[in-house]
Amino acid sequence: MNQLKQWMRCFAALWMAIVTTYAVNVGAQAQVNLAISTGPTGGVYYPLGGGLANVLSKFVPGYAANAEATAGSVANLQLMNVRKSDVAFTMADAGWDAYKGQEKFASGAVPLRTLMVAYPNRMHVVTVEGRGIQNFADLKGKRVSTGAPNSATEVMAARLLAAMGLDGEKDFRRERLTPEKSADAIKDNKLDAFFWVGGVPTSAVTDLAATPGTRVKLIDHAEAVDGMNKRYGPLYVKDVIPARTYPGQEAPNQIATVWNLIVARADMPEQVAYNIVKTIFEKRDELIKVHKEAQNFDLKYQTKNGSPVPFHPGAAKYFAERGVKLD
Repeated sequence: MNQLKQWMRCFAALWMAIVTTYAVNVGAQAQVNLAISTGPTGGVYYPLGGGLANVLSKFVPGYAANAEATAGSVANLQLMNVRKSDVAFTMADAGWDAYKGQEKFASGAVPLRTLMVAYPNRMHVVTVEGRGIQNFADLKGKRVSTGAPNSATEVMAARLLAAMGLDGEKDFRRERLTPEKSADAIKDNKLDAFFWVGGVPTSAVTDLAATPGTRVKLIDHAEAVDGMNKRYGPLYVKDVIPARTYPGQEAPNQIATVWNLIVARADMPEQVAYNIVKTIFEKRDELIKVHKEAQNFDLKYQTKNGSPVPFHPGAAKYFAERGVKLD
């Protein structure tokens, strides 16, 4: 009898070990770790990327997502190319260059696919009263930041400058700063203006506009859109930053806009891509709490016209379920 009890105890212990090992292995297989590349801390990609990481980790069993600050779109796509990023925010023009292997990606195409068209990215040309800049041509001879290295701001600023007949290397003293560092440099009288393309409101611009004794001025440039599209394709649209978007901004700002995309590597498993997109749309209200640009996360914008980069099959599956035709 004692031998039977001992045998049963051994059998139970062995069975528990097998069950525990199986459970651990299944859990390991189900775990999905996602690195999300965002943008500078003073922009919109950064808080939205953090919000996305939170909702994926909270609402999708087995998912652990982390968001990291970066220089922006170009840097994000470079990280994706070397498998250091699984999901990234990017402007459509930078994404198109990466997909085609051109411009800053001439060394090789990046294997990426679109998860969703996110929100419009609005070009800001920011200065303050008292710097002698009333229109775009007045940038000549000034101290101007065209965006951080490896940012999509830098890409779009170069295209905008060319369309407006200015040379960023010759016509002004060029700096390459993030929006938050640009705003600080203007406050310190070390910079006269800066380019920034992002959602509205952008915290760095809001901070500058709210500085006592400072009156922010946004420079119109929508007339450049036709020339930009003629050279680079139909990527840009004429748009407006409404009056009072920023403190002291009394007039609407006529600008160029490009859409933002959330992209993934082309080899991301279909179910993972599906779960990401499904969670974004089902938990949209959670993301709106993080930044109001998430209000623009809308099924009506999920079209091939919105994204020059092909959609991931997992994303296409979700949109098809929601009755969205990507054609």
